[in-house]
Amino acid sequence: QVQLAESGGGLVQPGDSLRLSCVASRRTWSWFSLGWFRQAPGKEREFVAGIRRVNGDTTYADSVRGRFTISRDNPENTVYLQMNSLNPEDTAVYYCAATATLRSMRIEANYEYWGQGTQVTVSS
Repeated sequence: QVQLAESGGGLVQPGDSLRLSCVASRRTWSWFSLGWFRQAPGKEREFVAGIRRVNGDTTYADSVRGRFTISRDNPENTVYLQMNSLNPEDTAVYYCAATATLRSMRIEANYEYWGQGTQVTVSS
C-alpha cells in the first residue's frame, strides 16, 4: 500500500509559478512510475505529466509542455511538479498518482494509488 500526500497549492496570479510536491509513505518509491493529473470544476480529471520508474523518462500533456516540469527525488520519496507561466485555465485540483506497472502513464485507470489533491487557483 502507498499513501500519497500533495502540498504546495494555492492562489496565484497569471504568469506566476508554483511547485507542487507529493510525498509517498512507502520506501520502495523508486519502483513506481508517477503522474500528475488535474480536475477543473465541471470537467473530467485529465493527465498533466508523468515520469517513469525505470529510466526517468517524462511525458506531458500538450497544454502544459514547456511550462511544467515533473521531477522526482527517490531518496526523499517525493515527486514534484514545477509550474511556470500559470494561466487561469490551469485552475484545478491537482492529484499525484503512482503505478507499479509500465502501462501508459497518460491513462488514469493505470494508476493504483492516488493522493487527496491540492487546489491550484490562478486568478487576477
